[in-house]
Amino acid sequence: MSQACARPAWPRVARPGPHAKALAAALSLVGMLLAPRILAASAGDSGLPQSVQSVLSQYCVDCHDADAAKGDFDLERLEGEPFTRHVVEWERVLRKLQSRQMPPAGRKRPDETTYDRVSAALASHLDREARRQPDPGRTDTLRRLNRTEYQNAIRDLLDLEIDGANLLPKDDSSHGFDHLALGNLSPTLLSRYLAAAEKISALAVGAPRRTPGGDTYRTPPDLTQEEHVEGLPPGTRGGMLIRHTFPRDGEYDIQIRLTRDRNEHVEGLSESHALEVLLDRERIATFTVSPPKENDHDQVDRHLQARVRVTGGPHDLGVTFRKNPTALLESKRQPYQARYNMHRHPRLGPAVYQVSVNGPYSSTGAGDTPSRRRIFSVRPAHAGEEDACARRILATLVRRAYRRPVREADLAKPLEFYREAKASGGFEAGIEAALSAVLVSPDFLFRIEPDPRGIAPGTVYSVDDLTLASRLSFFLWSSIPDDALLELAERGELHHPKVMEKQARRMLADPRARNLSVNFGEQWLHLRNLESVTPDLRLFPDFDDNLRQAFRRETELHLESLLAEDRSVLDLLRCDHTYLNERLAKHYGIPNIHGSEFRRVALARGTERGGLLRQGSVLTVTSYATRTSPVIRGKWILENLLGTPPPPPPAAVPALKERSLAASLTVRERLAEHRANPACAGCHALIDPPGFALENYDAVGRWRTLEDGLPVDASGGLPDGRPTTGVAALEAGLLERPELFVGAFTEKLLTFALGRPVGPADAPAVRRIVRDARDDRYRMSAIVVGIVRSTPFTMRKSP
Repeated sequence: MSQACARPAWPRVARPGPHAKALAAALSLVGMLLAPRILAASAGDSGLPQSVQSVLSQYCVDCHDADAAKGDFDLERLEGEPFTRHVVEWERVLRKLQSRQMPPAGRKRPDETTYDRVSAALASHLDREARRQPDPGRTDTLRRLNRTEYQNAIRDLLDLEIDGANLLPKDDSSHGFDHLALGNLSPTLLSRYLAAAEKISALAVGAPRRTPGGDTYRTPPDLTQEEHVEGLPPGTRGGMLIRHTFPRDGEYDIQIRLTRDRNEHVEGLSESHALEVLLDRERIATFTVSPPKENDHDQVDRHLQARVRVTGGPHDLGVTFRKNPTALLESKRQPYQARYNMHRHPRLGPAVYQVSVNGPYSSTGAGDTPSRRRIFSVRPAHAGEEDACARRILATLVRRAYRRPVREADLAKPLEFYREAKASGGFEAGIEAALSAVLVSPDFLFRIEPDPRGIAPGTVYSVDDLTLASRLSFFLWSSIPDDALLELAERGELHHPKVMEKQARRMLADPRARNLSVNFGEQWLHLRNLESVTPDLRLFPDFDDNLRQAFRRETELHLESLLAEDRSVLDLLRCDHTYLNERLAKHYGIPNIHGSEFRRVALARGTERGGLLRQGSVLTVTSYATRTSPVIRGKWILENLLGTPPPPPPAAVPALKERSLAASLTVRERLAEHRANPACAGCHALIDPPGFALENYDAVGRWRTLEDGLPVDASGGLPDGRPTTGVAALEAGLLERPELFVGAFTEKLLTFALGRPVGPADAPAVRRIVRDARDDRYRMSAIVVGIVRSTPFTMRKSP
């Protein structure tokens, strides 16, 4: 019991006489009159409202007093000390109350009205303290561009598409995102950036090569190539469509190699097939692939090579087979869609393994490429104008690359490289060398946020407009600011709230905002894990890369449409449509969807598809290779949809001993053995129920009503302890209190926007964003605008 609610220990009187009884009655009356004042005085120690104090004393202090302190949390101590000293702990209390996780299910709990009243009062108290003493947190002073940001920055700076994954190593992930822990630049990584800068500069300028270069593109080994590939002409099947940048005008060798089995035999080659090579959808070469004579498979694809003349710049290169007429074989079982394994489901026709592009040969010049038009904004009329033109070109590039006005010192090193290379190679060689110097400069590779000079430690200050411009562009585009944004920052106008809102809405309407659905969405929802997912083919023989990519694309299109149509983020849970192509529709059992192209499909009420919890991408990345995992699914829901991640398991807790359990047991029965361990029961009582509600979906997202011949038990529960059965009830329960999902979404998006973890000090800003967005039905734009106008986004704290 807390000090605020403890009764005074009145002295006992032995054998009370009449006077003693009268005295006791008087003292009792005094105690009743003074009790409210005593409680108020005690509550005043922490500054909590009396309504909050009384509820905590009634429901919480018994388990969280100085003696019990369950979860190492002493609520009694907090109540007796100043509120401002324990803001972090009170935020933790509020989070537990809002999510209804405390008191635990099965214990005496307040009613919903009391929960809401106490949560609102405590939140108001915390928000008032945050307004009085704002704490915007601190972003890193130096943060390196990750490879996605680097790739996008090159695109916007030079109008050049590159593949960052081929040039730079994978970035480490922290708190769910890969751009938070990037303050270092190791010697190995620096060498990769140097090599990338040289390659990009030569490609952008169209520099002549001493020897022809080459690139090779390979298909995934589990890619089925029996049907049409989106983007290639109708009537074709398989192959690949490549977006390739040809460095100069000239001739290029295009060489194709076919897929082989472990015996080095070309797969699926039982008859002749026509193979076409296309450039920007125009046929430039045709080959015939036939079964080998005398079983010599080395000769089958040796002739698949063509030399073609191509202009410099980006082009769509396609390699595909003409689709031969086929008849569906009658069989007792439905045929598999996956066709890539020589034993279980062999290919029906040959498949493309890799395409190599080598050149240029007999080059006739650099050509008129988008990158050259972007770089060479001015051209010298004669040799005497070259240095002046170079300065203007580099000043334009440096301003965009460094995201700020150009200083004379910024041009010194690039101009030095320019002069050295120009002496031996001419004007364009000089520009190429100078561009390489710009691309390895710390001002380009790092986002730099210095503190104002002379500022006292712990001071909260507003960041300058140029920093705001970079924060805004890297948040919405994962790229550098454009000219419009930089000009506003240079004039000192960007920090005005109305200007920030106008720019945010302008940038959301730009195609580059697809970054939010791809870069943010795939990390928030763990879609990147799909690349490493390979379900057990003995149990799920119809899984292939086609299905893997269809899973990803379905979810991406949901996020893209949410952004483009500016709908409520709640539509991610309550969706009456989805996006399908034929491959995915067959997997889901939805008829009358044909072709490789994705299209929006309206769903009838009661269907098993729709929002995130019904999509194959989420259901697959939260499963094991052999079975579903209510634990992983439940943890995913708590962490990503509700913002209440469970604590990590204790180190001494053993993993589930699946091999020692009977194979006939269901997943629910197997987990029951794990929960029998008292050290596991507490957390799993919170984690497992939401995951059990998704048990109608198997490990690859198919709907099922039976598991190993037994009816599926999808009875689960919400994190607040209420029982539910099935995905529809789970969704309805989550939507009953939408502020929890919107708050969790906002926290994830704010983490992505700031490039640092969100902590308790950011909670008041999150609550304000959610509160303001509620009036606009939680539209995506309302949340984004709230973030870019928030204290953590516009301010910073000195160390």
